[in-house]
Amino acid sequence: MRILVTGGAGFIGSAVVRRAIKSREHSILNLDSLTYAANLDNLAEVDGDARYQFVQADIVDEKRMVEILADYKPDAIMHLAAESHVDRSIDGPGTFVQTNIIGTYSLLQAARVYLDTAPAEVKSRFRFHHVSTDEVYGSLGAEGSFTETTPYAPRSPYSASKAASDMLVRAWGETFGVPIVLTNCSNNYGPYQFPEKLIPVVILNALAGRTIPVYGDGKNIRDWLYVDDHAEALLTVLERGRLGETYNVGGDNEMSNIDLVREICRIMDRKRPGTAPHEALIEFVTDRPGHDFRYAIDASKIKSELGWTPSVKGFEGLEATIDWYLDNEDWWTKILGRGHTTDRIGLSKR
Repeated sequence: MRILVTGGAGFIGSAVVRRAIKSREHSILNLDSLTYAANLDNLAEVDGDARYQFVQADIVDEKRMVEILADYKPDAIMHLAAESHVDRSIDGPGTFVQTNIIGTYSLLQAARVYLDTAPAEVKSRFRFHHVSTDEVYGSLGAEGSFTETTPYAPRSPYSASKAASDMLVRAWGETFGVPIVLTNCSNNYGPYQFPEKLIPVVILNALAGRTIPVYGDGKNIRDWLYVDDHAEALLTVLERGRLGETYNVGGDNEMSNIDLVREICRIMDRKRPGTAPHEALIEFVTDRPGHDFRYAIDASKIKSELGWTPSVKGFEGLEATIDWYLDNEDWWTKILGRGHTTDRIGLSKR
C-alpha cells in the first residue's frame, strides 16, 4: 500500500512509520508540520529507505492537502497529526481546535476531492484511518471499561477537540461516503516520547535529581500501552479492519500514577544508584483542572476480530523505556537545548 501518514514525526506516528517500513512492504509519505513535539531524529533508521518520503506541511492547509494527495496518490491515510498534551490544551485550547478539528476537517475535504477523481481500483481499496484517544469517553469510576459504544463525555479541551474530530470523521463517512475506520487508544509510552508526558518527565527529573511532581494524591489510574504494540495495532486495523468500525486499543495494563512513578524510581535506583533513593524526589502538587480519575480499555473487539493483542505487559516496557532514555541522551538533550523544560504547565485560568 501507499500510505500517507500525518504526524509521522511525532511519538506514535514515527513508531507507525518505523514499523511499516521494517515489517511490511508498504510505502510511506510522512506528512508533518514539525511543531515543537515533532522530531525527524525519530526516523533516522528509515531515512534513506526508498519506500520512505517526508514532506513538511500543515493539515489545516486544505489546498496543500489536495495537492499532496493528488501528487502522491495514496491507497490510505493514517491520520495521527494532533496536538495531544492535556496540560497544553488548558493553557492554549485554540491550537487544539485548529489542529485537531479544523485540520481533520481539511484532510477529510481533501480526501473527498481525491476520491472524486481517483480511478475505480483506488476508490475500492482506499481507507481513511483516524487515530484517536480513550479520553473522548471521559472518566471512569473504580469499575468498568470503555467499549466502542461508550458514550462520549470529554472533560478537557484536548479530549473535546479529539471527540469533535472523531465525529467529523464518522459524519464524512456517512454523508460523503469517505471509507473510514477509527481507533481509540489508551495512554502510550516507550522510546522517543516527547519529554512533557508523565513517564519521560519522571525519568529525566529522577536522572537530574529534580522534584518529581505527582498530581493530587496520585491515585488516578491509566491503562498503559507500549507504543510499538500500538503501532502494530494501527497497521493491523488499517490492513484488515472493517470499514465504518471503531476499534479500542488498550494495553491490559492498569496502574495508578503513584504506583507507576514509584516503580520508575525503583528501577532508577538500580540503574543510577548514585542519586538514589529517587522516591524522595516525589512531590504531590495541586491536581490538574478536570483531571479524569480512571481510564480502562476493553480491547476485546480488536483481539477477537483481528487477532491483535498487546505483547508488553505490566512493568516489562518500563525498563526498556528507561534504558532507551539513559542510552539516548543526545536525543533528549537536543530537545532541552531548544528551550523545552520539564516544568509544570496547564494551570492557566484564562
